[in-house]
Amino acid sequence: MTILELKNILIHWISVINDIRFLKAIKTILDEKAEDTVLVLTEEQKQDIIQSRKEIKDGLFISNEELDKEIQAWLKAE
Repeated sequence: MTILELKNILIHWISVINDIRFLKAIKTILDEKAEDTVLVLTEEQKQDIIQSRKEIKDGLFISNEELDKEIQAWLKAE
């Protein structure tokens, strides 16, 4: 049995199951597997992360609280 055949069989069986507890159990298993999945980044994404970390290290950022204050001041000035 190929991976594709197995996937199709599983999809079929899941589509006909009406037991909510069983479906939630399957979802838990799938969620756990998704957490183990390795995220693959492009070279551009890696460089963006490196640049962002450098900017944070250099203090070139603004906190959410500060940004909220700026937005509120901007909205009041409108």
